[in-house]
Amino acid sequence: MSRVLIILLSLLLSGSAGRAGNIEVGNDKRVATIQEALRMAAAGDTILVSPGTYREKNIVINKSIVLLGKDYPVLDGEHAYEILSVKANRVVIRGFRLVHSGVSSMEDIAAIKIYNARNVIISDNILYDTFFGIYAQSSANCLFENNKLTGIAVTEQASGNGIHCWKSDSLRIIGNTVTGHRDGIYFEFVTHSVIWRNTSYGNMRYGLHFMFSHNDAYISNIFRNNGAGVSVMFTHNVKMFNNVFEENWGDAAYGIFLKEISDSYISGNRFLHNTSGIFMEGTNRILVEKNEFAGNGWAMKIQASCSGNTITNNNFRGNTFDVGTNGSLVMNSFDHNYWDKYEGYDLNKDKTGDVPYRPVSVYSMIVEKNPAAMMLFRSFMTSLLDKSEKILPSLTPESLKDNFPWMKPLQL
Repeated sequence: MSRVLIILLSLLLSGSAGRAGNIEVGNDKRVATIQEALRMAAAGDTILVSPGTYREKNIVINKSIVLLGKDYPVLDGEHAYEILSVKANRVVIRGFRLVHSGVSSMEDIAAIKIYNARNVIISDNILYDTFFGIYAQSSANCLFENNKLTGIAVTEQASGNGIHCWKSDSLRIIGNTVTGHRDGIYFEFVTHSVIWRNTSYGNMRYGLHFMFSHNDAYISNIFRNNGAGVSVMFTHNVKMFNNVFEENWGDAAYGIFLKEISDSYISGNRFLHNTSGIFMEGTNRILVEKNEFAGNGWAMKIQASCSGNTITNNNFRGNTFDVGTNGSLVMNSFDHNYWDKYEGYDLNKDKTGDVPYRPVSVYSMIVEKNPAAMMLFRSFMTSLLDKSEKILPSLTPESLKDNFPWMKPLQL
């Protein structure tokens, strides 16, 4: 896909410029540096960079060119410089190894930073030991595809994000692998964009961090073993399909943390072995359907500030607690889910239970208020409390129940 786009863009550039040429860069070539090649290049030209290590401080691309590396030449920022600064539309950067960018507490230095540009393609690059990896600000219609970004973050304060996008539109983040940064992928004020088939793991804070970013979708990504999982905040109309959220453990770790979001859709995802699969706070009109929750501490935590959400046709299996809440009035729907803890019956053979299932247990409410009570997990006393509550509910929220629980797991 990326090769086709690069060829098409190269043809477009050559047509718009009236002529196009190739400039070869290398120790044994007529042009020895990328900076010199950029000075010589006209819009639409392709700069072919031979293998080797290039230490050229900050390379500014201010023309519509294609920059191609052969056998991954190394661009070294010497721990002091932003390596590539893109300040032109219709630029392609492909096939480089970018290492050792500068670090700053005052500015966001990146291996590749795009300034107010459109139609930029960054593909098939390897980034290692960079402060920020790929950074787009006030840009549009850009593609970041098949890049491998590895940071060496030690603390959140001294590290940047792998792919950082700010105030941009119509971005495509596809097939990248991001690890070792503060946040793997970060969106702020980004609209009409897609995050697809990426793997974000081992980042210090979030595998994916959304803020004030509307009408976006993230699809078929893997978010594994990040410090706090994934966070989506202050956002509306987000689609989250077919992702995997796994092994996000810790006191403040979630598969997804949803805060102040509305009118969004969560479907076909797998929440596996997280402290909390989904944590919802101040969310409204969210449809959560056809997801698998397995092996989590809490499958879901829904705060009392949430309303109008529909949780339906999901599987809940092997979770310590199915649902937790901090309120007594719950204005959300939980019908037609499969719960492996359900002990009801189906006399009319309609495949749903004849008595409701209450996914909030007394013990989970006690643990919510006093975490030390986990020491009593699986004890006779806690089992007795939960059994008694199911027979005569008095402490758990009356309205939080599944009136039609499925008797068998759903085929998702």
